[in-house]
Amino acid sequence: MNNENKSTRGRSIESNSNDLTLDQTSELVSSSLNRSIESNSNDLTLDQTSELVSSSLNRSIHEFDFSLICEYFSGVERQGPGSPEVTLKALSFIDYLSADSFIADIGCGTGGQTMVLAQHAPGHVTGVDLFPDFIHLFNRNAARLHLQDSVEGVVGSMDNLPFRKESLNLIWSEGAIYNIGFEKGINEWKQFLKKDGYLAVSEVSWFTDKRPAEINDYWIDAYPEIDTIPNKVAQMQKAGYIPVATFIIPETCWTEHFYIPQIPVQEAFLKKYAGNKTAEDLIAEQRREAQLYNTYKNYYGYVFYIGRKI
Repeated sequence: MNNENKSTRGRSIESNSNDLTLDQTSELVSSSLNRSIESNSNDLTLDQTSELVSSSLNRSIHEFDFSLICEYFSGVERQGPGSPEVTLKALSFIDYLSADSFIADIGCGTGGQTMVLAQHAPGHVTGVDLFPDFIHLFNRNAARLHLQDSVEGVVGSMDNLPFRKESLNLIWSEGAIYNIGFEKGINEWKQFLKKDGYLAVSEVSWFTDKRPAEINDYWIDAYPEIDTIPNKVAQMQKAGYIPVATFIIPETCWTEHFYIPQIPVQEAFLKKYAGNKTAEDLIAEQRREAQLYNTYKNYYGYVFYIGRKI
């Protein structure tokens, strides 16, 4: 399935949707994180389609044409909530980075947060994403910012990472770890970190123990692993990390940096695909999610979790 190109930074993996394992198929979602899909739903088997995990962007993403989803989310700078300020705040908790450090951004999308990371952290940054179109844009963005000597995007699966064990100083992932699940991700990715290496991920979490039925049901259906902040921190401790910092990302990360920039993209998308029910349904789902956030933002949001491997 994979054509491996070995380098000091790892191996680029070329994946085809028809050859995906069950765990890899669960990554075929659009991220609130950082995800979209290049292949078409007709290319997937019934079992693969049933395993597609709905994201906070697309609860019913398996109902849509994956090529449309990839095109839509390639039109926005970020594929999930966040901001340069939040990336830098999380980075401020990371120690021991040097020019010889190796950093991986898992589920990097087109690299909105990765470029900020590369501009402010020493060392070499490798972005990993399952979808070639995103990686193409990622590497083009790196060249545009004159970062190509320190930043590289490779095609790969987050449950089959192209790194040697204990080779990374920092693993980064904004709004993407949900694709394989928070607990699975922090446990499996730990093997790639050096001793005292850092993990920094943002994850959708409950702010309260109780919430209205509408938003509770929405998220339990979209991401059953959603949980409260204390429970996520406990999972990190159990996995063998010392919790270093935890903070809620601001509301503006959802509004100014994610939902509002989508408005002109949505209008152009609907105009281009006028009469296409699949495209119309896709945009309707994005707008519904934005409305749910506006109504229930006091009950949930993205939280950055930063830990150091023991």
